[in-house]
Parts: sequence; structure tokens; C-alpha cells
Amino acid sequence: PKLRFPEFLKTDGWRGEKLEKLVTTVNPPVKLQTSSYLLQGKFPIIDQSQDTICGWTNDESTLITESLPLIVFGDHTCTLKFVAKPFAQGADGIKIIKAKPVISAAYLFQSLNHSPLMMEDYKRHFSILKERVVYFPDVKTGEQQKIADCFSSIDELITLESQKLDTLKRHKKGLMQQLFPAEGETVPRLRFPEFRDAGEWTECALGLLTTKIGSGITPIGGDKNYKTEGCPFVRSQNIGWGELILDDVAFIDEKTHQSFDSTEIKMFDVLLNITGASIGRSAVADSRIAGGNVNQHVCIIRVRQDKLSPALLNQFLISEHGQRQIDSFQAGGNRQGLNFAQIRSFAVPLPPTEIEQGRIADHLSSLDELITTQTKKIESLKNHKKGLMQQLFPAPDGFSAA
Repeated sequence: PKLRFPEFLKTDGWRGEKLEKLVTTVNPPVKLQTSSYLLQGKFPIIDQSQDTICGWTNDESTLITESLPLIVFGDHTCTLKFVAKPFAQGADGIKIIKAKPVISAAYLFQSLNHSPLMMEDYKRHFSILKERVVYFPDVKTGEQQKIADCFSSIDELITLESQKLDTLKRHKKGLMQQLFPAEGETVPRLRFPEFRDAGEWTECALGLLTTKIGSGITPIGGDKNYKTEGCPFVRSQNIGWGELILDDVAFIDEKTHQSFDSTEIKMFDVLLNITGASIGRSAVADSRIAGGNVNQHVCIIRVRQDKLSPALLNQFLISEHGQRQIDSFQAGGNRQGLNFAQIRSFAVPLPPTEIEQGRIADHLSSLDELITTQTKKIESLKNHKKGLMQQLFPAPDGFSAA
């Protein structure tokens, strides 16, 4: 490896072995079918899904208790899980791997995560994984454990920060349910003290509160016309749940921009995805994209700001209330697309004063900022771990750590 802990700099080099020589597989007493999964129970069920625990059982006879800790590999999905407590195997599709004494299970798990297999269709991947060459130091020196402990501590921190993120998201979701009136009601269940006697909310069609509802087009030739700089060209992947995602924003030249003058983005425009899998996501335009354009999958909603706060509209659209209206226009529950007439017909709940609109929007926006900051913190930790892995593990045969 390029980097070693100081106490191991003078120890012997590492050796490599195919995974199949380093492990054995474990067979469970029984494989539980998904129909028998419980929402709560005494013992976890693990299968090939992305979730660490996919269900629960109370049947002790189904448990794998020997040779812990073990590694669970999703034979179809390529997911890797490190399991240190008794568990039951879910439906078919996983391989349960036991490390031989020459290699630590915790070290092996981190090593396999260094260069994980990518899922190819829905085929079995263990036949490929077992041919993977794993490099490792002598287990007796303690270097394996040191490396495993280093990455485990980062994993624990990522888990802790992810739990904080989930808590923030749940808190915001609960607040949104309270701060907007429930269906059929005219007063929200939760109100800031200064507005408790301010009167009932009203509903108004969105079209009466806007000066523009419309989308753009993709330049002829598609992404061949995209530039590395120029006028921002906003696509559906740039619109998140209440936030702009501009890591891969495209650009168009001035000549193309001039030909799209009717789709120019203004400050505080609300941008709503109206087609595809991301339909219903929205965000408010800021200085980073003002003066740019949108394609046909993104709708510009320009509100009369003396009637409706753009930030409040954005929060409403991504709330359960807004999403329910969006779903109501989708035939058979398939999110296929929204037309401008449907968007104009959205029933938007309005507080009796602009001041209350602003208070609600500011409070929810401040939570969005906390969520964004927390998300970036987690991404930073993941990138830190990835960088360390590239240094603390030799690059496997045929694999570039870059």
C-alpha cells in the first residue's frame, strides 16, 4: 500500500490470494420467504436488498449463530454487509461468507468494499467475486485489525451522521404536515404564536398567482451543443427536493441562449420537474442559474410575489399536500407528466398575510439548509474514507484506484 501505519513500516510486505482460498460459505438452517418477514421482532433477517436489515423474525431455530462475524454478499445486487450478531437469512440470492483464520472478517469486508463489484443486469456475481485477488498483511502483526478499526470508526461516524440527517428530514416532514392545513381544513394545526388569531387560510388556483408557467426545449443536436461555460442550461437532474443540484449543470453559448429568450430563468423562479421519474421535484432559482434556461422537462413558475412567496410555493410543492395533487393527475399512479393547465389548476393554500407566508417559508428553508449541510458532511466523510482506502489498500489486479 502507499500508506501504512508507522508501527508496520518495517514489517513484511503483503501477499495476495484469490478470495475463494480465503473463505468458506455458510448455509443457513432455513431460508425465510418474504411473506414471513415481520415488521418487528427479536432477530434480524438479512437478504440481498440495500437495507442492512430487511425484516424480523421471532423464530430462534432459523438463526445463524456460529462463526460470527460473517460477511453477506448479495449475489444479484453485489451488496456487502458485515454481520456480527445472530441473524436469519431471507429469500435466496445471498452468499454468507466466513473468513479463514489467515484473514480477519472485518479487514476482508473493508478490502472488498475498496473495489466493489458493479451489478450487471440480474445475474449471479459470486462466481466473479471469488476470483478477486485480495491483498493482506500477516494477521499476527495486528495490521489487519488496525486497518479494519480505522475504517470501522469512520463507518460508525457516517452511520451516526446519517441518523442525524434522517432525524432532520423526519422533523421537517412532520412540521410540514402541521404548518399547512390538512385536507378539508382551513387552519393549520401548528401556527407561530403571532398568527394564531390571524384567521383562516384560503385556497387559490396557482394560475391566478403567477405571471408565467412554461418550459423550454433542448437545443438541436442535444448534449453535443453543451459547453463547459456560458449560460446555465438547467435539466431535470439539476432539480432536487427543494434544492438545486448543480454539480453537473450544462451550459449553452450566447447565440443559443438568445434563441431561447422566452425560457430565460429569473431570480426566484420556482422550477418544477414535469416529466419522468423525478416529476414533482422543485427548487427556487438563485443567482447561480438566473439568466440561464431550462429544457422541456423543467417548468418555470414565476409567481406574483405580492400574492405568493416563491419559497412557500416551493415548500408546498414538495410537501405531502403538493405531491398528492401532482399524483392526482397521473393516470394509474404512473408519474408520466404534467401539462401547464394542470399546473395552473393546483390549489395552493394561502395564509391571510404575506408576513405569515414569509415566516413559514423561512423556517422550512432554514431546515433545508441544515439538511444540505448535513448531507455535505456525510459526503465529505465518505470521500475521506474512499481516499484512505486508496492509500491503505494496494490496488487490486486490473483495478485503478483513480
